[in-house]
Formats: sequence, C-alpha cells, structure tokens
Amino acid sequence: MPARLGPVTLANRIIKSATFEGMSPQGLVTDNLVDYHRAVAAGGVGMTTLAYCAVSRDGRGAPGEIVPRDDALPGLRRFVDEMHALGTAASMQLGHAGPVAANTGRRGLAPSKVFAPQAMKFTQAATAADIARVTADFANATRIAVAAGFDAVELHFGHGYLVSAFLSPRLNRRDDQWGGSAEKRARLAREVSTAVRDAAAGRVAVIAKLNMDDGVKGGLGPEDALVAARLLEGDGALDAIELTGGSSFQNPMYLFRGDAPVHEMAATLPPLMRFAFRLTSRKFMPAYPFEEAFFLPTARRFRGALTIPLILLGGITTRATVEQAMAEGFDFVAIGRALLREPGLVNRWRAGDVSESLCTHCNKCIPTIYAGTHCVLVPAAQRPGRAV
Repeated sequence: MPARLGPVTLANRIIKSATFEGMSPQGLVTDNLVDYHRAVAAGGVGMTTLAYCAVSRDGRGAPGEIVPRDDALPGLRRFVDEMHALGTAASMQLGHAGPVAANTGRRGLAPSKVFAPQAMKFTQAATAADIARVTADFANATRIAVAAGFDAVELHFGHGYLVSAFLSPRLNRRDDQWGGSAEKRARLAREVSTAVRDAAAGRVAVIAKLNMDDGVKGGLGPEDALVAARLLEGDGALDAIELTGGSSFQNPMYLFRGDAPVHEMAATLPPLMRFAFRLTSRKFMPAYPFEEAFFLPTARRFRGALTIPLILLGGITTRATVEQAMAEGFDFVAIGRALLREPGLVNRWRAGDVSESLCTHCNKCIPTIYAGTHCVLVPAAQRPGRAV
C-alpha cells in the first residue's frame, strides 16, 4: 500500500536499510552498485538506500565511500533513474564518520580527544570551525542529492559516527555549547538537521538515523536519546526518525546481533594487527543472541513519546513482524541482512509465501564490505552486483 514520507510517496512501507556496499572503489557509482540496488528494487521494496555517502573526504569510514560532489553527479543521477524505472524511491545516506574515520588513517574527528583502540591513536577534538564546516558539508551534500533526483536523504546520527559521538556522554566531554547536558549534546544534530532542511527546500524527505542506545557503559541511553528525539521533532526539520543502536566505534555487534564474525574480520586486517584484534575481539565484538525485532522493546518507548513518523529497524525477518510494527504505530520498517540474503523477499511475502527470511544471522556479510558486500551463503554467480 502506498505511504507518504514527507513530500514523496513510496509504493509501500518497506525500506532497504543503508549498508555500505563496497562497490564504489573510486568513490563513484559503478555498474555493480546499480545492479546491487536494482535487485532489491525489483524485489519489491518501497525505497532503497544508497550507503554510506560521506559528506567530506575526512568523513569516510571505509575506503571507496562516495562523497557527493559534482563529478559524482552523473552516476548518482543514473542510480536514481534506474530505481525510478522499477517504481522504487531512492534515498541517499549522508554522514561523517567522525571517530570511526580514525580506523582509515584519517584524523578521526570527535567531540573530544579520546583513544581509538582500533587505530591505536587518539582522535582529534572538533573545533567550532570544524563543526561549522561539517554542518555546511551536510547541506552541500544534500544539494547534490536533490540535483541527482533522490527522493530522500538519511542523516546518519548513529553508530558512533560524528553526530552520534556528540550525543554520547562517554565520547563528548566538552563544556561548551555542544557538550554537557543532553540538550547541549543534541545541538549538533539539530544544527545539521536544520541546515539540511534548508538545503532540501522541501524537495526531498529528510530522515535521521538516531541511536536509542549505544550499548556501551556510559554512552547514550534511551532517556537522553528521547531528549534528542523530542528536540529534533520540535524543530520540524525531519520527516521521520529511523531508530537504531550500537556503535561501530565501540560495540558494533549491539546493532547486528547473532554470531560475531571474529575470524573473518581479522582476515581483513594487515597481518600485524590480526593477532591484537583476536586478543581484544571478545571485548570489542561480543556476541548478542539474535532475537526477532530486537530493537522493538526500546522503540516502543519512542513511539509512545513522539508523534513524528518512525522507522523500525533491527532483525526484521518475517512478514508477521512487519504487520506487528504497523499495528503498533510504526510508519515504516527498514530491512538489511534479510534482503542481502534474499533481494526478492518482499515480493515473496506479497505472493503469499510468508515464511521467514533465509538469513541465518551468521554476520559473515559484515567483513565483505571491503570487497563488495554480499551474503556468503549466496553462490557468487547469483549475487546482485559483484565483488570489486
């Protein structure tokens, strides 16, 4: 059934969530990237999300991430046209990796100077000039998204990236206007949202992907996250909030749940770092048992406190869960790994086969982002897009 999201109408309420595809080695749209998204578009989703696009070069959290800019525009327009031809809306995820960027050899911009164990160095505390520049970068990237014809932009305020780090009392130790109380720590999220709304000028939907819980002791929890969500709702700059959790910087498995692919992740690292990673992996990548719709219990608190449209994410593998989410007042659901395993899952459910996704939650897809994101259970010849 069609559903309204800000100024656009989606064919249905299922969104392909943002997962970095690893298919843009030069930071530009490729045939593989288009094919990857064409598969889920043809498979029945209402909107697919191009991920992860960094608003600036120093905001990249992995090699090859697209930075929206003039020379990327032709490929981005092609991407949108291909999705629209299949009746599917296109969203662009925009973010600045902040402290997570330290893993790529960049300075790792953060609200405060903190140690990044994965990179074995300290992050760099953002200055007022840095904050102003990054905010402008979000607005400029939005203008590129609008020029390319995207239907929505998704602002990444989760997973320990820059805006998420500002929200975290553990990572944000500032005593200025961007630090201290929950309200002050939410200032950057509000400034970015407002700048993006002004740049979008009503031509695209604006979504924020917001952590409800960092899953880290001393990090952002539901109470402070609700403060931020209420402020963002009150500003009127967003059309929806997508609810998430966990931290790529401190606790990535809190987001994924299921098996922790320690050996596979170690294999992606330089030889000298593999041993150290294996020694610390139990602390950095603890395994959380998979549960269907694992964020739903916490998300209910947000649904009860907010009127803004909400997007439920996290372990959605059955049609019954989608229907339950709608019945409980969530406006959309976002699905990632289940669609990676079965790009045609939505059409299968629509045709009457309502059995759960074939995803086994092994999470061995996570390390594949460095060579073309894919489900390892799908034979290479059958994968949408190809490793690059």
